[in-house]
Amino acid sequence: MTVALATLAALALGGGYVAQLVRWLRVLQREHYEPSSLPRFLGRWTSPQVGSASTPLRRNLRRPLTLSHVLLVVLFVGLVLRSDVLTVIDSALYGLLCPTGLKLRGRTSPLRWTRRSVTIALVASVIAGLVAVSGAYTARPWFGAVVVLWAVPVILDLTVRALAPYERRRAQVFVDRAAARLATVKPIVVAITGSFGKTSTKNHLALIVGDAAVASPRSFNNRAGLSRAINENLSDGTRVFIAEMGTYGPGEIRELCGWCPPTIAVITAIGPVHLERMKTLDVIDAAKFEITERAPTVVVNGDDLRLRAWVERLRASGKRVVVAGSTYAPSDVRVVVDDGRWRIDRGGVTLTTCAMVAGVQATNLACAIAAALELGVAVDDVVARVSLIVPIANRSNVAVAPSGVTVIDDTFNANPASAVAAVDLLVARSGHGRRVLVTPGLVELGRDQYGQNLALARRASSLGLELVVVGRTNALALASGYGRPPRRFDTRNDAVAWVRTSLGAHDAVLYLNDLPDHYP
Repeated sequence: MTVALATLAALALGGGYVAQLVRWLRVLQREHYEPSSLPRFLGRWTSPQVGSASTPLRRNLRRPLTLSHVLLVVLFVGLVLRSDVLTVIDSALYGLLCPTGLKLRGRTSPLRWTRRSVTIALVASVIAGLVAVSGAYTARPWFGAVVVLWAVPVILDLTVRALAPYERRRAQVFVDRAAARLATVKPIVVAITGSFGKTSTKNHLALIVGDAAVASPRSFNNRAGLSRAINENLSDGTRVFIAEMGTYGPGEIRELCGWCPPTIAVITAIGPVHLERMKTLDVIDAAKFEITERAPTVVVNGDDLRLRAWVERLRASGKRVVVAGSTYAPSDVRVVVDDGRWRIDRGGVTLTTCAMVAGVQATNLACAIAAALELGVAVDDVVARVSLIVPIANRSNVAVAPSGVTVIDDTFNANPASAVAAVDLLVARSGHGRRVLVTPGLVELGRDQYGQNLALARRASSLGLELVVVGRTNALALASGYGRPPRRFDTRNDAVAWVRTSLGAHDAVLYLNDLPDHYP
């Protein structure tokens, strides 16, 4: 190559590298810097969908070769022909344009240049630079740079793993500060976990306990989030601290409880959430059980068969166990749904009845009431405050738009059980008009994902719902279950625009789940 061509090639490859770095760093950040997320999302963006479908549906959903596949073939040809020009141009195009649809600037989840993301970008770029420069001393001087550009997800994966001890040491400072703050304030800690329902239960409990309680905000339920919640929100005089605890694998909750030990542990559900990471329900079960190890009192959801099996095991270990639920009759605390009202029982004695609130799960409310009673909140106060319970934002919230359309917002729920409940709510709250389900489907269900989305669409079809599929992540499974090609849109905004122009008075729409745009 001439000097001018070499300069252009270097600029093109450099630009392609930067574009790839920004794209995949955004995915990494959105996935909480979990390195194994990168190969999963690379597969989502570049692999054709799999699963069984009838020929018409497969034709309707067929994905032609993506630009990534075409450029990969061209790269192979360029390497075989030993054509530096073809290899460099092809790689630069890949870097700048691929994967098609994964934007540099996210619509729903833009990259934030935090201290951690900048550190990862710099270290990854140093590694990339060393690989690229090393190639300059070979017979194929551009080969190192080309490898770097195609391997950005791998480089980021290795970088995050290499930086993990450093990041853990930095985070430990905040954890130590949080532990010291807890030791100073000495609140009663109520720790809440579950595959789903933990945020709702946390918020219900905080409302019932009142001003004496501080709850971890939003979904600050990991090591960094929980320590931040304590350091920023735990004020002097706080009597109760309600800590939501999540996990992506065994050992995480045990570690959280090591420096934030609970007096009361609440477990809301065991279900197929994060199966992509934890593989089996037994692993999830064991990971959630860790929250009981330090807590002398445990509140379990008796409606959940797996959690019901914990009761004797916990009592045998000397724990005080309170069973809460809705449908499980032997529960110590029950919130029974009866003809549009809640009946709240304790020990078989009815405490009160009140109008039920749409979008509030009776089981989650029962767990919150049980925990509040264990904290010593007076029965009269519990009864009075239950009437103030409201749905959690974006979880089965029901409203009527100015157009007369009934809108159910369930965009924050993403598990099979809540999906069934939301669909049932759509049917119950709709009149004789059109009933529309708008969804990208359910994710992070591992090998069960295809089957769960298939079942969801079959249920929608059997109930006579119109199905609108957003994105392509679960499009094939949803269309296969629905039995005919559904209406499809690339983004939720496009689907919302269609709903607004197509539905009117007496119609109803359910927005079930909403995936950020780092999903295809």
